[in-house]
Amino acid sequence: MTVTGSAPKGRGELRDQPQRRSTQQPTETALIPSPSPEVTPAPESRRFLAKAALITAALSITGSLLGLARDQSLARLFGAGSETDAFLVAWTVPEFAATLLIEDGLAFALIPAFSMALAHRAQGAPGDPVRTLVRATLPRLALAFIAVSALLIAAAPYLVEALAPGLPNPALAVSCTRITATCVLSFGLAGYCSAALRAHRRFVAPAAIYVAYNIGIIAGMYAFGAHWGVRSAALGVAAGGCLMVLTQLPALVSQLRSHKPTAPDTGVDGTTEAPRPMNFALMATVLLFALCRQSQVLIERFLASHLPAGAISHLNYAQKVAQMPMVLSLMLCTVTFPVVARALAEGDTEKARNRVERDLALAACLVLLGAATVIACAPQIIELLFQRGAFTAHDTAATAGVMRVYALGLLGQTLVGVLVRSYFSAGRPTWFPVGAMAAGIVVTSWIGAWTVGPWGVIGIATANATGITVTAVLLLCGSGPRSVPIRTRQVLVELTRPVRAAAVATVAGAFAARAMPSPLPGLAVGCTTVTVVFVLLGWALDAQGFAPALESVRSVTRRLPHGRSR
Repeated sequence: MTVTGSAPKGRGELRDQPQRRSTQQPTETALIPSPSPEVTPAPESRRFLAKAALITAALSITGSLLGLARDQSLARLFGAGSETDAFLVAWTVPEFAATLLIEDGLAFALIPAFSMALAHRAQGAPGDPVRTLVRATLPRLALAFIAVSALLIAAAPYLVEALAPGLPNPALAVSCTRITATCVLSFGLAGYCSAALRAHRRFVAPAAIYVAYNIGIIAGMYAFGAHWGVRSAALGVAAGGCLMVLTQLPALVSQLRSHKPTAPDTGVDGTTEAPRPMNFALMATVLLFALCRQSQVLIERFLASHLPAGAISHLNYAQKVAQMPMVLSLMLCTVTFPVVARALAEGDTEKARNRVERDLALAACLVLLGAATVIACAPQIIELLFQRGAFTAHDTAATAGVMRVYALGLLGQTLVGVLVRSYFSAGRPTWFPVGAMAAGIVVTSWIGAWTVGPWGVIGIATANATGITVTAVLLLCGSGPRSVPIRTRQVLVELTRPVRAAAVATVAGAFAARAMPSPLPGLAVGCTTVTVVFVLLGWALDAQGFAPALESVRSVTRRLPHGRSR
């Protein structure tokens, strides 16, 4: 089922809020000219946003579960030793590509551009601004993706040496890196399709890409693992990237063909209007931000490559599980980012601000509940998920300890994910997020280098959590003229309430889980205890994020006359 962006007329969820129009003008390098501020946008109803978020979350949860199955398969088939360390170094390429081209970088540049094009089309502009945008950007970006893929394949030995100079099996890592380098092209095309579809309020196909991706990796490992060893996982990455594109391509082609331009794009002199140039300053800022953010992985693997074999694997498994609450908490922002971008494109800064503040409150509550569960039940989670085959009890204890420390940075990870969208949603270049992320990376590097000797992988995880928290604080305090102008002091006060509830719930859940004799009942009792304590304390403290969560559920489940939302 495809979620479309139709919405009832009126002001929707912000009907009683005062209107404020942005006075900032688009830069000369804008991809599509901003429409006049007199045009009133058609708002998205709460019911539509909640429905889109639930569908996106359901598919994302499916993808995350398949991701766990992928990691379980990797652990079961190849354990946590030198082979998996070599593959995980090669996996740095798809991890960077996913962040730069799908999740953050390219989306931050393209979704505002498509939102401006759609707003311009809604004014009745001649031709089709959306197709003009595609013609101006897609061929150039595709050539850039091909060039980067070829460069990474050629430079694989130097890349492995730079990423993990202490790796015991660099030849295997080089071989895997050359295979995974092809994902730059496939991920780039998948990210482009995803941004275009999400700007058109179509979320199903973009949310399904990680389902296809993980299916490709799992199939590759089981089909070729006996003959190719851990290289089969790299083959699966390449196949999964292709499946990402194929999953979205029919929906994008259908969407582009659905609009029939009424007249050709012509300029004031009557000639056909050429596609506008890309906003390279905006592209540079979003890609540099995403690059800085993902460089945390580089720091971790560089430091861990000098530790005993298996350290990189323990960090990887812990991070993949610990980040699941953060990924799920940002699902709503995936849906609302195009809404914020469209509101700013049409001059409605008040609607954008209220939407960002609601996202911050709800995402913080969700991620803190998840973080409390992860910290309280870490040994039980890792034992149930991974302790089989070549993955031993020692690996379980090491991974669980790292995961608990990682979870301390989940709130910072989530706040960064929400706030950076408010900086880039207007489609204008801003360097403040890059500076904030760079400051966090400096903190991560310094603490990691200082603690890796005495603390090992625990020190690396501590550096990660501290660095991302520093970035979140800087982004929150720097909000204002550079981004959607949120009320920073009010947001900080509200965040202290779910933080207090999560702290108490973590302690209660850990005692409850530890009292059980085996991991499965321990996890069940621990999760139940954490949830009950967190929800009760959250309500008692009047945490703001609980209200929008309840409203979202009610808006989906409530039956209205003729099946329509109010």
